[in-house]
Amino acid sequence: MQEDNISKGEIVIYTSADGKITLDAKLENDTIWLTQEQMATLFNVNRPAITKHINNIYKTDELDMLSTCSILEHMGTENKQSYYTKYYNLDMIVAVGYRVTSKIATQFRKWATNVLKDYLVKGYALNNRVVLEQQEKLRSLQQVVELLNRSITNQAETIGQAQDISKILHQFVKGLNLLDDFDHKKLDTIGITKKEAVYISQDEFLSVVDKMKGDFASEVFAQPKDESFNSSINQIYQTFDDNELYPSLEEKASMLLYFIVKNHSFLDGNKRIGASCFLYFLDKNGLLYDDFGQTIIDDATLFALTLLIAESEPSEMETIKKVTISILNRR
Repeated sequence: MQEDNISKGEIVIYTSADGKITLDAKLENDTIWLTQEQMATLFNVNRPAITKHINNIYKTDELDMLSTCSILEHMGTENKQSYYTKYYNLDMIVAVGYRVTSKIATQFRKWATNVLKDYLVKGYALNNRVVLEQQEKLRSLQQVVELLNRSITNQAETIGQAQDISKILHQFVKGLNLLDDFDHKKLDTIGITKKEAVYISQDEFLSVVDKMKGDFASEVFAQPKDESFNSSINQIYQTFDDNELYPSLEEKASMLLYFIVKNHSFLDGNKRIGASCFLYFLDKNGLLYDDFGQTIIDDATLFALTLLIAESEPSEMETIKKVTISILNRR
């Protein structure tokens, strides 16, 4: 059984073929929901009979309680207070109905199927329209930003002023493009800089880490826990059958950050160390700055990305890798 809140779901009206029964059914999570009391009204039996059939269905494992029963919120008709009541989905409604009166159960199932079909078709059409509208808004916004960029560059009082404003607009458009690519599953899987990486040893990275120690009060900051830090570094330079596992600089950088953060090689400071080594690798390989002389990843983005890695599941590694590569590619 699951707890849910259906107060925002739609209410659909069911009327029996003879017009004698009218019910306010709830439409939520792509199915129809009724209470035991409503089922008793629908099938013209006492509520205890409905309870008995439901219990028997669960006892025989015909249906699973977790997927067919939810404790849902509804509004009282008299005092307008919220109450929580057990609701049962269409599978259970039909299963009970066939035990009581198959004719009514069949009628209700046909009605519910048509309602759900209409709901799904309208929902798909609505979602598709929203997506198209958002794409058009994004294209329009990008065009406006590009126009502003040209206008400001041409009309600013000084070259420096124009360049400063242009940088802001440039970063804004990059962010929009990245969000759009994520929504449409078009994040980059490979980096764009295919050249030999500068090899950075464990000792060189540790010298960078040593310079950070004075900035943090923790006595265990950067204290090695095991040998995994060296493994994190060496993995990005690995080859298989004379081919590099991470052939581009962007891929190496993204995996370096990922490995250091996830391997927890130090007693404290793994995220800070990972971010610092990531920036150092980019700098040594000539990728840290863009054409405007700005770092290709700002502090806020690096902070968010590092936390994202730390909180991610191992199964999400490829997604994290794509996000990082896409950020680095859009410089």
